[in-house]
This record gives sequence, C-alpha cells and structure tokens, in this order.
Amino acid sequence: MSTTLQLKGIRKAFGSNQVLHDIGFELQAGNVTVLMGANGAGKSTLVRILSGVHKRDTGDIILLGRTFNPKTPMDAVAQGVVTVHQGINDGVVPDLDIASNLLLEYLATGGSGFWIRQGALKKKAQALADLVGISSSLDTPVHALSLADRQLVAIARAMAYEPRVMILDEPTSSLSAAEADTLFSLIDKLREHGVAILYISHRMSDIRRLADRIVVMRDGQISANLVEQPLPLNEAVNAMLGRSMDNTTLTISQTTTPSLRLSNAVLAQGAHPFDMTVHEGEVVAIVGLVGSGKSALANVLFGINPLISGTLQLADKPYCPTSPAKAIAAGVFLCPRDRGSNAVVPDFNLTHNITLPFLHKYSRFSWLRTRHEEKRSQQLLDEIGVVYQNSNDNIGTLSGGNQQKVSVARWLSESCRLLILDEPFQGVDIQARRDIGTHLRNAAGTRATLVLVSEIDEATEIADRIIVIAEHTLAGEQINQEPDLDLLLSMMASANNLGTTAA
Repeated sequence: MSTTLQLKGIRKAFGSNQVLHDIGFELQAGNVTVLMGANGAGKSTLVRILSGVHKRDTGDIILLGRTFNPKTPMDAVAQGVVTVHQGINDGVVPDLDIASNLLLEYLATGGSGFWIRQGALKKKAQALADLVGISSSLDTPVHALSLADRQLVAIARAMAYEPRVMILDEPTSSLSAAEADTLFSLIDKLREHGVAILYISHRMSDIRRLADRIVVMRDGQISANLVEQPLPLNEAVNAMLGRSMDNTTLTISQTTTPSLRLSNAVLAQGAHPFDMTVHEGEVVAIVGLVGSGKSALANVLFGINPLISGTLQLADKPYCPTSPAKAIAAGVFLCPRDRGSNAVVPDFNLTHNITLPFLHKYSRFSWLRTRHEEKRSQQLLDEIGVVYQNSNDNIGTLSGGNQQKVSVARWLSESCRLLILDEPFQGVDIQARRDIGTHLRNAAGTRATLVLVSEIDEATEIADRIIVIAEHTLAGEQINQEPDLDLLLSMMASANNLGTTAA
C-alpha cells in the first residue's frame, strides 16, 4: 500500500510553550488512520499545520513524493489536503444557502466561468448533497439547519475538492446514528478511491468501525502507533493517558425530594405528553438520538421556547420562564451544545468566559473586582482540569476539548436549583469526560442535574438514573445499576412505549 502523506520530525512552539515534539507518522492511500490524544495533547495544532493555518518550526511533510508546505488553507486544499474542522461553523458560511456553500470555492475561483449557469450549478450541488444524505432544499440558508445538517454540509463541501488526504476532526459529534452510518459509507467510498484519511475521534464505536491503524499523541509526542489487527483499543487508551483506565463505580443517589416536575408536558406538536420528576442531589442522564427532543426539553426549561402544553414546577412552585434571563434568576442554568455559536465568546479570555453571566457577583457599584474574578476562574479551571497557560489568555488558544471544559466550568461557578448540560462531552477525551463527570457528581449538592447525551456509555459513567427520549417524549428509564444496555438502545431507536412517566 502506497504512502500518500509522510510527517518527519514536526516541531511547533508558541513562545516558550513547546506544543509538538518530533511528530512522525504516515498516512496511506485507502486507509483510515485514527488520531487519538487527550485534550491539549497537540492534535489541533498538528491539524492546523496540515491544513495551512500554522507553519511548522522544523521537520518535513511529504505529500505524494513532494514537499508539502502550504502557505494558506486554500493552498492546502489546492494541493489535495482537505480538512473538516471540529468547529462546525469553521466549515460553512451560515448566511449563504446550502448550494452556495457546497460550491463556494468553485464560484470564488472562477470555475463556473464568466456566466453563472444556475441550473448546472444546482445540479452539481445536488449531486454533492445526495452523496452525504442532505435532504433539505438547496435554497435553505445554512444558519436555519440543525447542527447535524450543518456538519453534513461541511463534509459535502470538503468532498467537492476531490481530496487526496481528508482530515475529519470529531465528525460524528453532532450526527445521529443514521447520519453517522451515511458518513461511514462515504468514508468507505473514499477508501476505495485511494484517499488517505486522518480521523480524529474519542468515540470507541467510530474507531472500531473505521480504523486501519491508531496513532496516539500524549504531551505533544507520539506515544503509540498501532497497526496490529484487531486493534488493541485498551492499549491505545493507556498510551493516551500514560496509565491504565480505572473502571467507574457510582454510589446511586437515594434522594426523594422533588426539585423539578413536568406534568402532561408536550414538547412538540403531535408528540405524546409525559410526566417527569428530578430530585435534589440527583444526576439524571437524558439519552436520545440527535433530533429526539433532548435540546427541545433544554430550551423549554431554560425559557427559550414554551411548552406546547402541560406544567412545570421548580422546588414545588410553578415555573414558567419566558427568557433565559428569567430562568437564570430562578436558578436554572444551561450549558448549551453548540459551543462555537452559543457557549463561548471567542474574543474573551478564559476568566471573562467563565464569569460573564455572573458579573454582578464580582462587581461593586460600577467597579469590577478583577482579582476576585480571576481567583474564582482559576480555581474552576484547575478543578475541572483545563490545560491552559494563563487565565487571561484568549479562549481561542485552547483546544476544542478544553474550550468545552471552560463552557461547563462557567455554569459550575455559582450554585443553582437545576443545572442542564446539553452534550457536555462533545470533543473531550475519555479522561476529560471522567473529570467533568466526577466534578459534576461531587458538586451536585442539593441541585438537580440533567445531562443530555447521545451515547449510552456517557450516561452510564455519570448518572444516577437514565431516561430515554424519542420523538419528543419519554420512552423509558432505568436506575444506573447494571442497566440493560440493549433495552436502552432499543428504546432510543424505536417509537414504542412512548408517553411514559419518569420519577
């Protein structure tokens, strides 16, 4: 099998911080190489070098026998290296429609000629949309799409370049199971055409399905290069962490004091009504596929959208928030799933990203007590395990997983009655997931905690109780003591037993 891309002795530093140390490995034509590494291990920096965003300090990159030294991201694309970044909005232009997004570079570089033939362009765009399973009208603006559909547009746009190397950074983090299967089929087609694929993921289901080899990074270095079949996943995790991974054991909460009640709640037109109770000190995982209604539930509880019908109670009092500000004032906090659009402020430093909703807590009259603000933010950053240099650094200097930790830390900075976290583990490594989960449970106190996830293993690591949501209603629940995983998966995938009660 021929080598498409080869890296030798790649080093990169930002000031005194040496991020990459002598990175070297190969990408082979028709193979999927999975790149694993804890948040802050240097994966994102390496991807930015390959995609033309950063320049390497030393080392060689050989693409198809020639030196690869892209001056810009478009130069990298022109040479055949195409990247679908973890930040979904990095791969699309939200204000343009789907067709324009799919053919943006084709139009910008004059590929369509002097006259734009709309019919021919639509036909070309439709072929790309069909390839990845985009069902929305091509006239739809991308900002009106779900996260999953935006991700598919970014992937289809990458396909338009006919790449020799494709880099996919956590591509299934916003996809449903069916959409992920479509992506996997597409990757199989790329394999058949000899494309070399670098696939960055922490999802074991993805790795089992796709990987021909696994390259593991730790502290800016290669800690393992695994090719033997079947691939030793435990060895990969150990190489990523520098130690073996302990099994998690949870002490299930026995609390019976209600904190949140939903009665005859209807989340969407035509959906079955349901009842649900969450207790003080309890961590409940709401599990469901993308589009199942998890985010709809979060939006109702946080005052973004109203219930279609039914009632809410918080601490045995009627609760009917009409805005996020009123929800926060009532003690309901939401860490949203779309980090790039709704969770972090790119122009703010780490401290200001954490304290933003609670500036009144750090203010006296019109003066901001910056030392108090910085002390609290540093405490949270350390407790939740964020890898950072200085709390005054811009949040954009962090890896995606560490940015996710910051967005979670924000809502742990103050006490609340109900904490909702919508897909809090997107883009974080296995150990970081455990760190966040442990901190959430240890700090649960008397609040109720809802954790909305798409993966069963994420739920079993953190929850006292697991509730399945499907078609915008409850499909069932289990206490997290030797839960029946097959039954939970069946509930997620089917519409049977809908309109139930969770207590």
